[in-house]
Amino acid sequence: MNDSDREAYEQKLQAQLDEWKAEMDKLQAKADAAEADARIEYQKQMDRLEAQREDARQKLTELQEASDSAWKDMKSGVENAWDSLNESLKKARSRFK
Repeated sequence: MNDSDREAYEQKLQAQLDEWKAEMDKLQAKADAAEADARIEYQKQMDRLEAQREDARQKLTELQEASDSAWKDMKSGVENAWDSLNESLKKARSRFK
């Protein structure tokens, strides 16, 4: 992977993180507006999502700082974190409806 491909890939990941953050903000607003019992459960879900987003953000930072050889090895770990966060967001969306 050349430098421009790597940069484009990292920019794509950052854009996805930003999109997920915006979606999580919307879910947080729904959680805040929920009845007391539901709000507690929603907040637990939001806390888990935020922890996963932070983990994904950290992995992106590590990927951006990695050498070329390490970057290739780290890519699969980043993709696993992305898949996990995406799946959690899907579940949260269905619960918040």
